[in-house]
Amino acid sequence: MLKTVSHISIKSLRRFSSVSPSPLKHNLVEGLRTLVKSGDLQRAFSLFYCAPVEFQSQQAYAALFQACAEQRNLRHGISLHHHMHSHLQSYSHDVFLANHLITMYAKCGNIVYARQVFEEMPERNVVSWTSLITGYAQAGNELEGFCLLSAMLAHCCPNEFALSSVLTSCWYEPGKQVHGLALKLGLHCSIYVANALISMYGRCRDVNAAYEAWTVFEDMEFKNLVTWNSMIAAFQCCNLGKQAVGVFMRMHSDGVGFDRATLLNICSSLYKSSDLVRDDVSKCCLQLHSLTVKSGFVTQTEVATSLVKIYSETLGDFSECYKLFMEMSQCRDIVAWTGIITAFAVYDPERAILLFGQLRREKLSPDWYTFSSVLKACAGLVTARHALTIHAQVIKGGFEADTVLNNSLIHAYAKCGSLDLCKRVFDDMDSRDVVSWNSMLKAYSLHGQVDSILPVFHQMDIKPDSATFIALLSACSHAGRVEEGMKIFISMFEKPETLPQLHHYACVIDMLGRAERFTEAEEVINQMPMEPDAVVWSALLGSCRKHGNTSAEGSFNEANKSRKEMETWRVKKEPGLSWTEIGNKVHEFASGGHRRADREAIYKELERLIGRLKEMGYVPEMRSALQDIEEEEQKEEHLSHHSEKLALAFAVMEGRKSSDCGVNLIQIMKNIRICIDCHNFMKLASKLLGKEILVRDSNRFHHFKDSSCSCNDYW
Repeated sequence: MLKTVSHISIKSLRRFSSVSPSPLKHNLVEGLRTLVKSGDLQRAFSLFYCAPVEFQSQQAYAALFQACAEQRNLRHGISLHHHMHSHLQSYSHDVFLANHLITMYAKCGNIVYARQVFEEMPERNVVSWTSLITGYAQAGNELEGFCLLSAMLAHCCPNEFALSSVLTSCWYEPGKQVHGLALKLGLHCSIYVANALISMYGRCRDVNAAYEAWTVFEDMEFKNLVTWNSMIAAFQCCNLGKQAVGVFMRMHSDGVGFDRATLLNICSSLYKSSDLVRDDVSKCCLQLHSLTVKSGFVTQTEVATSLVKIYSETLGDFSECYKLFMEMSQCRDIVAWTGIITAFAVYDPERAILLFGQLRREKLSPDWYTFSSVLKACAGLVTARHALTIHAQVIKGGFEADTVLNNSLIHAYAKCGSLDLCKRVFDDMDSRDVVSWNSMLKAYSLHGQVDSILPVFHQMDIKPDSATFIALLSACSHAGRVEEGMKIFISMFEKPETLPQLHHYACVIDMLGRAERFTEAEEVINQMPMEPDAVVWSALLGSCRKHGNTSAEGSFNEANKSRKEMETWRVKKEPGLSWTEIGNKVHEFASGGHRRADREAIYKELERLIGRLKEMGYVPEMRSALQDIEEEEQKEEHLSHHSEKLALAFAVMEGRKSSDCGVNLIQIMKNIRICIDCHNFMKLASKLLGKEILVRDSNRFHHFKDSSCSCNDYW
């Protein structure tokens, strides 16, 4: 029995060549295929080039071209093409080899060379046309693939593979024409063509196209797993989550198996769907989670990460989200870690920071997305301590020149109260985009630094966008700079791309209302080219409330009615919470202080503070108390226990305990807007304590110092 050529010497080949060339040619081909199958392409080529020319058969060339195509090895493919050109003069007339060449070049991404081989062929068959059409489809060149199919019709009848290849890159109109051709040729019954049609209609992201895909699906006599997955994906792409889930349920009840692609498409349907209510999503998610556990797919990172995304971003179920993530211990990659950090970045920024630290301890390297997510978490913290640490790691990781991450750093530092660090990052940037400029403008706006924001705007060397003007108008509004704000607003009408939108009008109404220029605000509303929305009216009514205009005074009965409506829709009023950081530990305070074991000590410190402030002229602002509290004493007690006051009292108390009286800044973060009473309280407290008090509420920063605030009592 002859050994395979990969195990015999070239010398032996030459010795036997004059006796029996055919078996040895066969052995060379088999040897090449064996080496290629084992992944040793280099040895396969070495063996081929060392073999006598008479053994380098058509099949040997074809085997190597196919290997280059499968391994996307263009270098070896071009080398073999040159060798064939020198040693096999008639190759251009060999349709079999030319087709292999077209396929090799197309799969290796060089569609120009593939087309050149095709054009040089004196004869072509259906495989030649189909190979090049497939190449254009893989390159995403819809037009050339479609034109080539049209030209093919004049020479030969396309097969199912040609049609399905064209459909993989087609959009709606040309796709409909290919569908018509498939019906005319009787190829619509082919499972390859039908599956490609379903995918094509799904890519159109149009509801009507999705139902055309459904018609194709229903007419199919035989369906495979790809068919079902394609139909689910089509509904998912068209945001028809309910239908996608329905197909999956039918698929499951019919006993059709599923794979990773099925589960990922269903997860995407639950995550993005607008036609599924929360309870339906919750029920489906639990069932899907159970199914992934039973089938073992939950151990696959992408599936588990998709479930985490549904639990966190769609359902807000962070406990289940975290539990699922912890169960992924054997398959957690950087994508999974980034997903869980992103989930907690807004909901629980401290947990997100801890998870990032755990990621580093597991020796994983954060990528761009990971750093972006953890910086979002840093923006939700009281101080810039964590942002500084992440900044150092961004530099160490080689991302210091990344514009997007620098923009995130500016945002994080601004939210943490450090304008100096914002400016340092901005000034050090080699390349800035419009987001960079907007981030800096928003930072100044957030801190009420209107004198700084306007010079930055005038330095912009890039076209401003909608967000640019929001930052400018908001800054002017909060600083009471009406004339400058109106000048900026009027300038927006000079160019079509900067024409004001609803949110710009809301800023202008807010600015005029704060300045008690209600007649002008009403005129602007009447001249708006679009209907005013709730935000515009709220801006006007909010200004009326601030200045005591009765049109904004609500009755107790109306408040009760609103609360009942909120209960009906399961909407809860966000409780007042505040945070302060003492000794690298964040402390949380709720209005009333009921969550804290040390509340009595905090109450005592607060009473002492209030007593001293009253001597300085502090008078509680009773309008800030709840409307349904009738007794004046109860109202005052309620006001005294607002969360930011408790946070300040705790900071003062802890500072005295640790002999930390030399610290001249107390930072407090609050989740809702600071009330008038607490604002007055903080102003006087800054004078009494001789410290700057920095309060970040839901709208902006308030820098309290020497009985005044950076907002000039205008927030």
